[in-house]
Amino acid sequence: MAQSCILEPDLNFIKEIKKSGGATLKKCYQCATCSVVCNLSPADRPFPRKEMIYAQWGQIDKLVGDPDLWLCYQCNDCTTRCPRGARPGDVLAAIRTYIYRHYSFPRFMGKALASPAALPLLLLVPALVIVALMLAYTGADFSFMNREIRFGEFIPHGWIEGLFISGNVLIFAFAFIGLLRFWNMLGKNSPVPRRNGFISSLVATVKSIISHSNFAKCEANRPRYYAHILVFFGFLGAMATAGLALLAMILINLDPPIPLSHPIKWLGNASGFAGVAGLTIMISRRLTGKDKVGANGYADWLFLIMLLLVFLTGLLSQFLRLAESPLSAYSIYFIHLLVVFFLLWYAPYSKFGHMFYRSIALVHARSIGREAGKQ
Repeated sequence: MAQSCILEPDLNFIKEIKKSGGATLKKCYQCATCSVVCNLSPADRPFPRKEMIYAQWGQIDKLVGDPDLWLCYQCNDCTTRCPRGARPGDVLAAIRTYIYRHYSFPRFMGKALASPAALPLLLLVPALVIVALMLAYTGADFSFMNREIRFGEFIPHGWIEGLFISGNVLIFAFAFIGLLRFWNMLGKNSPVPRRNGFISSLVATVKSIISHSNFAKCEANRPRYYAHILVFFGFLGAMATAGLALLAMILINLDPPIPLSHPIKWLGNASGFAGVAGLTIMISRRLTGKDKVGANGYADWLFLIMLLLVFLTGLLSQFLRLAESPLSAYSIYFIHLLVVFFLLWYAPYSKFGHMFYRSIALVHARSIGREAGKQ
């Protein structure tokens, strides 16, 4: 005899998903077109069909530990072919945004990054920190504005690096708590024996991330594949540039500013231009091809704009310094520090968190033998 069960929908969860970009959720009538056309969906228990019904029914417990949400790369093959306009890609993106908030520690930070009303305060905090550092070093003496432009006279580079490191240690200690909860929930929601070890799964996941092998399987939104490569390696290159510059200052006493002829500067500029190019493609396609691109919620735009500002202000700071324009150069440099701090300090609570949550989910999926595109 068939057993019956009582479902208790979380209505607030449904409202949050609609608010975060999944407003078309209720249009889905379970035809399964989305699962059939997806090149990344496994044949066994394919997504996103089951995720759509879980979301419609407000089954939050089924979703916050679902690794299949992260096998989706928002290529929107499903969205462009959905006969009802339910936009499964947008719904899954909205659920992932909800998950950043759900596991955030402290919880109020996740809510703040999801609220446009909190943005001024979120920007004010790093702005005040930067101003305090500047005043502590210069003593409100701005005579450096009349000399050769050297950003180290605005705030010493060592102070900046110290603030980055100490702040990130604290933030990522908080992030570890949320990520550990997420990892445990993945295991709870997927009670199947592990087929592969953690290390082998981690290595395979890193290889797939670097190669963008899953992105390459998407059809409807192929330009995003190339744009994401530019942004991904541009960001890695920018981080490498900052690290190499710091090592050069410590080990060989390289005195900034680093000349344009130096290899570190080549890497930095190439990374900056790659990031700007990739993000320009992403943003322009979102503005002109919303039906194919999707994921146009507040969290998506905040992340893209802040990341673009990081690349743009970094390049502009250099060009304005070379143009010997002190007021403009120092002003843009201040904005650059502000958006870098914003992006990194709030990373676990914003869409930047997908880098951590997706990686962990993919490692778990590989460990249980569930991989994208295993048809």
